[in-house]
Amino acid sequence: MLEGAIADRYSRLNAILKEMESVVIGYSGGVDSTLLLKVATTVLGPKALAVIGQSETYPTKEFEEAVALAQQMGTRFEIVRTEETDVLKFKENPPDRCYYCKTELFSKLQEIAEREKIPWIADGTITDDLGDFRPGMRARDEQNVRSPLLEAGLSKADVREISRHLELPTWDKPAFACLSSRFPYGVGITRENLVRVDAAETFLRERGFRFFRVRFHDTSTARIEVGPQELPRLVEEPLRQQLVAYLKSLGFTYVTVDLQGYRTGSMNEVLSEEAKAQYVQPEKATKGS
Repeated sequence: MLEGAIADRYSRLNAILKEMESVVIGYSGGVDSTLLLKVATTVLGPKALAVIGQSETYPTKEFEEAVALAQQMGTRFEIVRTEETDVLKFKENPPDRCYYCKTELFSKLQEIAEREKIPWIADGTITDDLGDFRPGMRARDEQNVRSPLLEAGLSKADVREISRHLELPTWDKPAFACLSSRFPYGVGITRENLVRVDAAETFLRERGFRFFRVRFHDTSTARIEVGPQELPRLVEEPLRQQLVAYLKSLGFTYVTVDLQGYRTGSMNEVLSEEAKAQYVQPEKATKGS
């Protein structure tokens, strides 16, 4: 049973969604958007519409899991094809790449909201996101996207605890980011190379790894990050040889392991605080935050 401040924030989330009356939600299948969609479905029923974007930047397994979860929750949902890989600025892969990706996604959501005569579109932004390097937040502000979890004051810990309370399978799901985050800034992003990274990460997922990334360094080098507790198994035989052989079959010449291990946002480590600041606008005051 939820108690205290977290129960109050959960009640606030329910009240916010009830007040919205109907909403289009950008749904990825991650822990945050799954909780948002679950509560919206409970509160609004068919007046909550999930939109699942499909593109080469979205890992195949994540997409399949998002569709399956939406079906299990009895949510009305729609799949749209997003074309961020056609946007020249996105393909150039600047530090504010996420801005162009989110602009593409939110534009699709706005079109659907207008067609369905739904007044709001929403995403799964939470309080933790305000302290991170997230240029995509600019697109959220520009297109008047609401963030009910943020408005209710929910942190990642809150989201996981409420998700566990609601028995959502995503409550302990590792963090997720689109495949474009596997490329160093300035290294061009192509559909072909996104597919290569997706295949490499699928190999690790199918062998039971939970925390992992395959980082793409030019066309020849794959840098593998796995959770520190999973590192010993990564180099065990015959898995090591199988992994090397498979990634070489994808076109990588060098298959390397990052001894620092898995961590989110490792490609941001090359950016200074000054460089980050020029790509992120100051946050607008957010209702209820």
